[in-house]
Amino acid sequence: MVNQKKKFYITTSIAYTNASPHIGFTQEVVQTDALARYHRLLGEDVFFLTGTDENGAKVAKAAEEEGKNPKEFADEISEQFKALKQILNLSNDDFIRTTDQKRHWPTVQKVWLKLKGNGDIYKKKYKGLYCIGCEAFIKEKDLIDGKCPIHQQKPEAIEEENYFFKLSKYSKQIEKVIKRDEIKIIPESRKNEILSFIKQGLEDISCSRLRKNLKWGIPVPNDDTQTIYIWLEALVNYISALGYAKDEDKFKRYWPADVHCVGKDIFKFHSLLWPAMLLSINLPLPKTIFVHGFITVGGQKMSKSLGNVIDPFELVKKYGTDPVRYFLLREIPPTEDGDFTYQKFEGRYNSDLASGLGNLVARVLTMAKKLKTTTQNSKLKKEIDNTWKKYKKALEEFKFN
Repeated sequence: MVNQKKKFYITTSIAYTNASPHIGFTQEVVQTDALARYHRLLGEDVFFLTGTDENGAKVAKAAEEEGKNPKEFADEISEQFKALKQILNLSNDDFIRTTDQKRHWPTVQKVWLKLKGNGDIYKKKYKGLYCIGCEAFIKEKDLIDGKCPIHQQKPEAIEEENYFFKLSKYSKQIEKVIKRDEIKIIPESRKNEILSFIKQGLEDISCSRLRKNLKWGIPVPNDDTQTIYIWLEALVNYISALGYAKDEDKFKRYWPADVHCVGKDIFKFHSLLWPAMLLSINLPLPKTIFVHGFITVGGQKMSKSLGNVIDPFELVKKYGTDPVRYFLLREIPPTEDGDFTYQKFEGRYNSDLASGLGNLVARVLTMAKKLKTTTQNSKLKKEIDNTWKKYKKALEEFKFN
């Protein structure tokens, strides 16, 4: 029987397994879950995907620091991200892992061969600065005091013969689809940022590393001297989870993605590299890319060295699932940076949930027991209808707060 429901495919980004989950990714999965639940409420056939990004230099380095092999380390961290479903009451339908050699690897290699077959992958010698934190090459002019502006670490000088993807070939097409909102980037400021970036000129991107220098990753098909670049293969998760390599019915049912929810640090890969890859292999483009900001702690960036990383498991253990979800949706601006402190959290908890909503529910339940309604209250019905309209408008505009 053909499913007549309107489909809605929504994804988080996939989380790096170089460290345990923190409050930043927790915000992303809760935002995505809220949207998935809203579209189910509308009666749509929702497919909600999340997962973990487990290959590459960053994960290999983190594993080495812990004295573990990369697979063992990735397994442990991935399980922690998987456990977010239970503690946060998430409704995701699937959880994809990039170390999955049955689901993910065949799709990545199929995509690689298609890109190469279409003349969009070529080999050349390259010299550049590589930031392990970004898992990307970075230009010298973008460094601040010789360091990556995001990760505050010096990039590694690399000189290799690698494969390159012809990103520059798709520059005008990508600019056109973003300008026309065929890929709608939310908020508008991020759309303007990406259009400005395109105007500076897109360069072809290195899409492999020498395998002797990076063993932890997916091998390039027909070339065992090279490992596929993490971003090229990680983005493929959105179609590997749908069975692009084998399960055609599921893929045809849900692709393209209706919404990719991602952080501001990785939205360029989703707005440039991913559409270019899809254009090359002739697949429809995602409809919307929703970009959220970062969460600081007491005005400072979260870091292990400062000891201010907020553990979602500890937070839920202390306050409960719904207060954590509520705070992340209500207090943190949907598309801008937000700040977490225990004082702010407890303030919201006490004023909104305990005093506000808690008292309201208690009073309404008490009155409902005592009073009997025999006639329809048209004024109340109108108020309910108006509230529903406001709720729909807010969710359609990604205004969780």
